[in-house]
Amino acid sequence: MMPYARGVSAKSNAFDAAGNETTTDFERMMRIVLDAGYRGYVGVEYEGEMLTEPEGIRATKALLERGQS
Repeated sequence: MMPYARGVSAKSNAFDAAGNETTTDFERMMRIVLDAGYRGYVGVEYEGEMLTEPEGIRATKALLERGQS
């Protein structure tokens, strides 16, 4: 279904000490998204309880940006 996606969301719940999401393999998921040719925006969502919502969103954004380098 990914080739037909019109939007993508990066949802996170929990992070380890290194800043990796502990419930989803973000590197693998974003590889699937990009390999399918998606080049649109990625919405960022935090649904965890360990961080405040703004902190969780920033941590998720940092994780996505780290995967681009």
